[in-house]
Amino acid sequence: MTVFFEDLAVGDTFALDSYDVTESEIREFAEKYDPQWFHTDPERAREESIYGGLIASGWHTTAMTMRLLVDGFFADSAALGAKGVDELRWRRPVTPGDTLTATIEVVDREAERPERGLVRLSIVTTNDADETVCSMLADVLFARRER
Repeated sequence: MTVFFEDLAVGDTFALDSYDVTESEIREFAEKYDPQWFHTDPERAREESIYGGLIASGWHTTAMTMRLLVDGFFADSAALGAKGVDELRWRRPVTPGDTLTATIEVVDREAERPERGLVRLSIVTTNDADETVCSMLADVLFARRER
């Protein structure tokens, strides 16, 4: 069932599936987009970093969250794209072997035009210890069923 603007109400929540984080993926993403040593060099990260080992880039954590959002929610919705993200925070480092899950809560909605509405979503990503690793507020456009 496709989710349209009218199907979403403030307070609605959605729990999304999981995503398994691997060391190779952390290193590959970091080599391409954020090549800081604590993302790319496991030995040095283990010996010298304040994290005690290799961690994913916050941008990678956000990208993995986006994967969860698309697979678990946006793919079956009338989402038209986002206007932006506020209050993006990386609360805890993500490490190889972590399993991430995400939840969405509708915190606001407004009919912008006859053909679309704007929905503010609170998105929280957690690890398998149920610790928040990433949070953000996203403003997402959804097509309206009624025009």
